[in-house]
Amino acid sequence: MRALFSYGLAFIIILGVGAWLATGTFVQGGKGPGNGEMPVLALVEGQDGPVHSALEGTGVLADHQEESEIDPHLTIAQRQDAVVGESAELRSVRVKTYVAKAFSLEVPLRGQTKAFASVTAAAETTGTVATVLVAKGQKVKTGELLCTLDQGTRQAAVAQAQAGFAQAQASLSSAQADFDTNAKLVAQGISATNTSRPFEVALEAAKAQVSAAQSGLDNATAELNRTSIFAKSDGVVQDPVATVGSMLAAGQPCATIVQLDPMVFVGNVPEVRIGLARLGLDAKITLISGQTADGKVTYISSQADAATRTFPVEIQIPNPNGSLLAGVTATAIVNLGSSPAQLLPQSVLTLDDAGVLGVRAVLDSKVQFYPVTIISDTRDGIWVTGLPMSLDIITVGQDFVQAGQTVNASPAEEI
Repeated sequence: MRALFSYGLAFIIILGVGAWLATGTFVQGGKGPGNGEMPVLALVEGQDGPVHSALEGTGVLADHQEESEIDPHLTIAQRQDAVVGESAELRSVRVKTYVAKAFSLEVPLRGQTKAFASVTAAAETTGTVATVLVAKGQKVKTGELLCTLDQGTRQAAVAQAQAGFAQAQASLSSAQADFDTNAKLVAQGISATNTSRPFEVALEAAKAQVSAAQSGLDNATAELNRTSIFAKSDGVVQDPVATVGSMLAAGQPCATIVQLDPMVFVGNVPEVRIGLARLGLDAKITLISGQTADGKVTYISSQADAATRTFPVEIQIPNPNGSLLAGVTATAIVNLGSSPAQLLPQSVLTLDDAGVLGVRAVLDSKVQFYPVTIISDTRDGIWVTGLPMSLDIITVGQDFVQAGQTVNASPAEEI
């Protein structure tokens, strides 16, 4: 009896579930919203069955009529535009007029200062250092004496060359006198014409001896002068500095002079901005110590660094008092000129269907899309170029409209 009751209860439950499912909906996918839907009961007895007709008359079955004719493939803005078109009501947006201003185009660079040149005051002959007249850190001028070498026998060599030169000049005077005397005798007819040849030869030989003696004297004097080592440029003396008593060979340094005027800033320009760089641009340099100076771009590399893909540049900075030091970390702001630009809040920027960054504006009650280029991001907003000088930009509702759509635009301040 208890088993019969259980089977009966289960049968009643099955009938109830079947009746409930029969009032449901069968959905066939891939046909879009509202398509491919039918009552489950219609699958069993068809759309005109007696049970289906009875349930449909009581309103139990779901209504499968399509509620909208809007294409599901449209974007949100396109669907809303279609709805607006059906209701004949224009979408309201807020706009604000932005006017272009002159914006100074600047490129920031990071780098460090460097001495303009490092010049070595080297010995031009071999000798022992006799005196050192400068010390490290001392400022020197071009032509200032730095070191002297022991002259040794060089002074005696000069004296000997001078004596030889004087003797050659005496011989030349004697040969010249003999030549002149013979010329007078030939002119008077006392001597034969062919007698002048030996005197001509003797005179030419005497002149050659004078030239040779002059060369010997010049060489001896130059060798003596090489014992004095002078500064070849203005600057500051740095290592290495020779010591008294040390032996210097030709080419070894007496001192190294670092040229600090002008100073040079060395930085790198990213490859995306190398097209903006050019010689002669003004730049403002700020050292990590807080010192500032103005300079000009004097060098732009024609080849990028293989590791960083940046182009080295150099900016010369006047440094007459030597206050700027070499090897100091610094930043430079290179001024590229000015360009019309608008300062916009970041919230007005949007993307079009192709992913292009820009703004939506209202022109003659219609939405227009304008691509922009960001040139600077500041706390006050974003500076962009590529827009007309004056433009009514949508500040509220720009993501719910599309280009070409007619809208009801109201100034943001009035709403």
